[in-house]
Amino acid sequence: MQVKDTAFARKLGAFVALSDAELDILSAMHGRRRTFPAGRDMVHEGQVNRSAYVLAAGWVCSYKTLPDGGRQIVDFQIPGDFLGLRSVLFRTADHNIEPVTRVEASEVQFSDLFEGFAQSPRLATAVLWAASRDEAMVVEHLVGIGRRNAQERTAHFLLELGARLTLVGLATPRGYACPLSQYLLADALGLSAVHVNRVLREFREAGLVTFQKGRVEIHDLAGLVALADFDVAYLDHDGPLLK
Repeated sequence: MQVKDTAFARKLGAFVALSDAELDILSAMHGRRRTFPAGRDMVHEGQVNRSAYVLAAGWVCSYKTLPDGGRQIVDFQIPGDFLGLRSVLFRTADHNIEPVTRVEASEVQFSDLFEGFAQSPRLATAVLWAASRDEAMVVEHLVGIGRRNAQERTAHFLLELGARLTLVGLATPRGYACPLSQYLLADALGLSAVHVNRVLREFREAGLVTFQKGRVEIHDLAGLVALADFDVAYLDHDGPLLK
């Protein structure tokens, strides 16, 4: 696959049209490809001198651990996302990153970023845009946990995933593949797995969406958007929600 066809290039290309020289820089960043099995952390909170990664295939979750051994999933990352960018900018990693599925990722060191950004300030701006977009999602998740009820919160999250996957060519108006279990979804949404199961059953019975066997099937996009009061503007998303 040519670098221009990768999820990372498609994502950055939504912000700025990448030149051949900038695509060459991205190609160099993809030089150290690694694979990681599901369930084994790629980055541990507190580690120092870590590399960042560009996720090429598979899904991961970012989470924080609590003193009592519990955890809170902060977000899920999909192909095209940076993993652990703060780990190369901060002295220590401030969160854990665990593959949900087997993943392929390109290792990116601080020197790669520094040299690439020095060569192309436009590329640096595109990566800053992507990082700002990720921050906006975390803010929206905090609003969801604090102020939305379970139905609104779940609908909003499923729509957000759809918009993110659309950006990198992995969703259609009918839905998308999603490897998340109800337990993982519950952890991210601040709900119990039983509660998530009940909400998803209500969605299915209402003809809105079906989430089973690793796939989200959207039956009534407008109805789901109305339920969640979903405004895609916080994702700086250009064009229809699901193309």
